[in-house]
Amino acid sequence: MTRTIAPRLRTLVLLLLTVTGALLAGAAPASAHAALTGSDPAQGVVVDKAPTQVSLTFSEKVAMNDDSLQVLDPKGKNVEVGAPLNPGGTTYAVKLKGNLPKGTYTVAYQVVSEDSHPVSGAYTFSIGAPSQTVVSGVGTAAGGGVVGGLYAVGRYVSYAGFIVLAGGAAFVLACWQRGSGVRAVQRLVVGGWLALTAATLWLLLLRGSYTSSGKFGDVFDLNLLGQVLQTKSGAALVSRLLLLAAAALFIAVLFGAYNRREEPTEKRDLTFGLAVGGVVVAAGLAASWAMAEHASTGLQPGIAMPVDVLHLLAVAAWLGGLTALLVALYRAPAETPVDSAAVHRFSRVAFGSVVVLVATGTYQSWRQLGSWSAFTETRYGQLLLVKIGLVALLVGIAWISRRWTGRLLETAGARTAEKARREKEQVGSAAGKTSGRKTASGDGARAAQLARQRAAVDAARQKRLRDADPNRFGLRRSVLAEAGVAVVLLAVTTWLTQTEPGRTELDAKASTSSSSSSSSSSPANSSGALTLDMPFDTGGTDGKGLVRIDLDPARVGGNEMHVYVQRPNGRAFDVPEVKVAFTLEAKKLGPLPVTPDHVTTGHWSASGVQIPMAGDWKIAVTVRTSDIDQATVSKNAQIG
Repeated sequence: MTRTIAPRLRTLVLLLLTVTGALLAGAAPASAHAALTGSDPAQGVVVDKAPTQVSLTFSEKVAMNDDSLQVLDPKGKNVEVGAPLNPGGTTYAVKLKGNLPKGTYTVAYQVVSEDSHPVSGAYTFSIGAPSQTVVSGVGTAAGGGVVGGLYAVGRYVSYAGFIVLAGGAAFVLACWQRGSGVRAVQRLVVGGWLALTAATLWLLLLRGSYTSSGKFGDVFDLNLLGQVLQTKSGAALVSRLLLLAAAALFIAVLFGAYNRREEPTEKRDLTFGLAVGGVVVAAGLAASWAMAEHASTGLQPGIAMPVDVLHLLAVAAWLGGLTALLVALYRAPAETPVDSAAVHRFSRVAFGSVVVLVATGTYQSWRQLGSWSAFTETRYGQLLLVKIGLVALLVGIAWISRRWTGRLLETAGARTAEKARREKEQVGSAAGKTSGRKTASGDGARAAQLARQRAAVDAARQKRLRDADPNRFGLRRSVLAEAGVAVVLLAVTTWLTQTEPGRTELDAKASTSSSSSSSSSSPANSSGALTLDMPFDTGGTDGKGLVRIDLDPARVGGNEMHVYVQRPNGRAFDVPEVKVAFTLEAKKLGPLPVTPDHVTTGHWSASGVQIPMAGDWKIAVTVRTSDIDQATVSKNAQIG
């Protein structure tokens, strides 16, 4: 048997390397964990006159409340008016008070991305000239503090509970049906259900404070709880609780009616029914994570969500079954020991789970990283490398376990023959003594007591022999090592689900670097990329959208200009015509027309756009969505 395992492992490793290389070589953008990709006014800029609003553009749509976007003056007082608005796409804006004085203003935001994680930050811009500011403590990391730590613990316990619940039940049905009557296995599966239920309720209570104030005192705020129930994450947690009610019924049948069935046909039919029902409930529970986290947003969510469900089910079948096997090896009573055939069946289930994990994990890695460099340049990539190393270690230990399993199977036949011989001798001896017992009916109670004592002694002897078996002892040690690595692996996986994906982190770094470079120079000689977002409405059918202007390096002389047009849902909008004009009203210069070339869907560009002098330029964009429907929108920006 060991000769057939090594080729399988080599094939599995080659498959992992080949698929990973192919996917990462052709990586495309994906989204998860919203990142700030643009702002108006930009970070660190000095504008000549006060803006009427502040707008932020994220890498994906976000959820906001009335306090999600704040603008503070140099004295720390709020100057925004009303709640944040969504003029189109992934841009969000808040109106400002009029006649704002000169000085440095702070923009702070705290939002919830589509993958359920809170995102926060802050930056500054100045009106007229920079100044001192008393603002502090804004833009702290969302989801941190005591509440963040408790939320992370809840997530870990919920994952562990699901793995033990689903994997333990699968081990009983698929590998060791006698285990349905073993008290230790029953306690394990029920414990998984209790852990998942308690953790889900705990996360539901923590969710409001976790995504807003971060204060533990707000955990039991009913208003926050009501807001959570209206979100995608709240709906996922509630659906998980409903599915756990179905899981409770499944457990009751598995350890009740199923365990008492003796007739083979009835037990086979009930096994099939429990298997179908168990897969449906387990898939539903796994979907409660997929529908609200990384898989639900970004690139190919229709593929990513089923893949995520398969990934979680494979993890549960492998690690949950491993936990159940460990309990069975150490805690199963002598009269119902876990046999080598059950261990061998689980070995095959585990191997299939590893194949599924490699395939689904490779796809998820491509989706969240998008490039080889993200492995080393982002926290997500570094954690993923640790996870890959732990999985490789786990597979190596599992290979050792399979070797011990093979040795158990080789000796199982000899033990079975010896046991049959002894039972035959015992039956013959009992038959010879039966007549003597019949003549002494008064000794019946004594004989029954002696029989029970002999049975107990025989069970203890069998347990000693089983524990002394070096093959079984080796299997116990290797499975225990697997379980230890699995605990660490689960912790790293939980940490990964709360970490900003590598691709988004790199995009955010690039955006921040671009914004910083655009404002690092003095007002008289500033340079750097300039990004402006302007919503438009031509008034006709399908006439709303957002136009984005990127000007690089936004200084006197030649510039590279890119124009992007998006629909309100963020998708590229291929309109018939886009025109741009630059006007320096203070010098009565312009308008200087620019007609960019169409590059691809929703994207136009122009090279060598000449800006003759520095100043506060008005950038007007005319967008035509049909033969007769067009609109012109404009914004002012400091160039040069």
